[in-house]
Amino acid sequence: MSRVFNFSPGPSVLPEWVLEKAAGELLEFCDTGQSVMEMSHRSVEYKNIIKDCEKLLRKIMSIPDNYKVLFLQGGASSQFAMVPLNLMNNSGKADYVITGQWAKKAYSEGAKFGKANAVASSADKVFNYIPKLDPAVFDKDADYFHICLNNTIYGTKFDKLPDTGKVPLVTDASSCILSEPIDVSKFGIIYAGAQKNMGPAGLTVVIIREDLIGNAREETPTMFDYKTHADNGSMYNTPPTYSIYICKLVLEWIENRVGGLEKLAELNRKKAGMFYEYLDNSSVFKATVENPHRSIMNIPFVTGDEILDKRFVTSAAKNGFVNLEGHRSVGGMRASIYNAMPLEGVKKLIEFMERFEKEV
Repeated sequence: MSRVFNFSPGPSVLPEWVLEKAAGELLEFCDTGQSVMEMSHRSVEYKNIIKDCEKLLRKIMSIPDNYKVLFLQGGASSQFAMVPLNLMNNSGKADYVITGQWAKKAYSEGAKFGKANAVASSADKVFNYIPKLDPAVFDKDADYFHICLNNTIYGTKFDKLPDTGKVPLVTDASSCILSEPIDVSKFGIIYAGAQKNMGPAGLTVVIIREDLIGNAREETPTMFDYKTHADNGSMYNTPPTYSIYICKLVLEWIENRVGGLEKLAELNRKKAGMFYEYLDNSSVFKATVENPHRSIMNIPFVTGDEILDKRFVTSAAKNGFVNLEGHRSVGGMRASIYNAMPLEGVKKLIEFMERFEKEV
């Protein structure tokens, strides 16, 4: 068997240890005579899986006791509506920073439920930077302040969090969660689709401060009320059981195979630093984002020639480097080097790009 180096932005590469562990337990999990996929979510065996998953996530991310961890469905996109339905219920106002397509969609969804205020945007330069934030324009009465911590399509990240005072800071952390330590206590809500750094598609993780639960609008659908899930331990209905199981394995990999989030962050910064250094010195390729806003997870790059870009992507795929094409809205290329992308994969990609440079 020959595995490719998968640079997909999501669903993304998973650790081989996780895949092998899951394969070994596919037919039978822990002498139960059944697969996790077949298991009742009300069974003792499955309750232990979801409890262990939450326990590991709390440990790895140092989640304070006054935060709930919810295992939901609907992708991060469902949170674009779920957040305002649950939080935009006092002043009916919220601040948003528009740094990419997903932040823009979150803003548009929020505007359906109240007054959404775009306090800053980087749309003027195709979202290739994080805009400077002026606290003077922040609404002190806002029900929350929303950012997208890392921008999957455009390869930017917040290097400094905005000071929102008493206004809860809410973030979409889908493409950077578990990539490096973050201070959970600085946020009211952290939400993330699992399919980039936590597991397969189908699971959405929400980390929410307890005081933000229980204030949903009267017309909020039951499944869109955080209290529904908090009160029922994410078991109000059948959760994405197998995705949660894989998430638990990913967390075990981080904890026991990598050595924790600090060591994983060190590796991620090394991979990204190596790739950016190559791009900054290349005569053919160049990064599209300048410091200090560069993501360590998603790295867009171009040649400046669309035909050459396509030629590179095709040639790369033939040589075992797949899913390097940029998002359809911006073109070019993008290397998503999530947690499970080994250092060897980045090194070999650079070697291939060096050879490609000599041929053009």
